[in-house]
Amino acid sequence: MSSQLVTSIASVPITEARPVPTGLDSKLPHPGLPRVNKAVSAESPNGSPAHLAREDHSVIQQHVDFFDRDQDGVIWPWDTYIGFRRLGFGRIISTLAVPFIHGSFSYPSGTGLLPDPFMRIFVKNMHRCKHGSDSEVYDTEGRFVPEKFEELFSKYDRTNKGGLSWEDIQAMILGNMNIVDPVGWTAERLEWWVLYLLAADDNGIVSKEKIRGNYDGSLWYKIAEEVEAKGQARAAVQKAKWQ
Repeated sequence: MSSQLVTSIASVPITEARPVPTGLDSKLPHPGLPRVNKAVSAESPNGSPAHLAREDHSVIQQHVDFFDRDQDGVIWPWDTYIGFRRLGFGRIISTLAVPFIHGSFSYPSGTGLLPDPFMRIFVKNMHRCKHGSDSEVYDTEGRFVPEKFEELFSKYDRTNKGGLSWEDIQAMILGNMNIVDPVGWTAERLEWWVLYLLAADDNGIVSKEKIRGNYDGSLWYKIAEEVEAKGQARAAVQKAKWQ
């Protein structure tokens, strides 16, 4: 009996169209082992620095820490609105994001049986907010699974460009869809579309490193810094015009 590992067969074409990553053990120790507080990749085996991703939080908690402005473990609707504004979104999109996000995540992350009247999101329970039809990079406890992250690119970065295009993302969303899961379908689309709007480069590619930073939230801090710097530059130009 052959001991060769077989990951695709011609009689099941989808297994050849979406290959799994190989040789990860040489780049990353124990790639199938979920990391609780580090979003790691073959290129970033140590994850993000501690000032961008709190090491006392799980990766799914790190994903939303940016919106918890006072770091008290509670995200109010106003916090989400301000967070979206800091990321460069206008007032309309920032306002529309609040009822969708808090309407979806407030109750599952809550601390009791009754809905929270303030629609707050409790960071400590973010693992309950994991939805279906996703990439499974987060496990059900909110840990980060490196092997699943690498699968995003072995399966959908078909030209090995080091990131995902709009077309790649649509193919990935379709490939991850579970049956009879409209909530998951909607959430997955909106999350990736927002990421694309924020992080795609001039060639329409979201880099692998930015996608990794999306998972642990470190990307949000970097984007907010860029938006703030651009705002200060515009203000300086306007001030110079009036002098």
